Amino acid sequence: MSPEPKSDDSGRGEKPLPGVANALREVAPYLTLGIQLAAAVILFFLIGWWLDTRQGTAPLFMLIGVLVGFIGGMIKFLKSISELSKKN
Repeated sequence: MSPEPKSDDSGRGEKPLPGVANALREVAPYLTLGIQLAAAVILFFLIGWWLDTRQGTAPLFMLIGVLVGFIGGMIKFLKSISELSKKN
């Protein structure tokens, strides 16, 4: 067995560069916006699919669900962007 190389950071790991940390702090609030929009569309699609399986009306409620999810998600997206731009 070969000895493990010694490191001078005593196991704490490397610290990110100051510029990178500042950039991450700036963009962090924006990173979840796309996920929120996609989640709204998928959630309402699944609700529509569930209603269609119960009522036998496929694809009516699925399409309505996608439309409602997209509109609601876009409203939330635009409000969030507006609030974030006011903070900066």
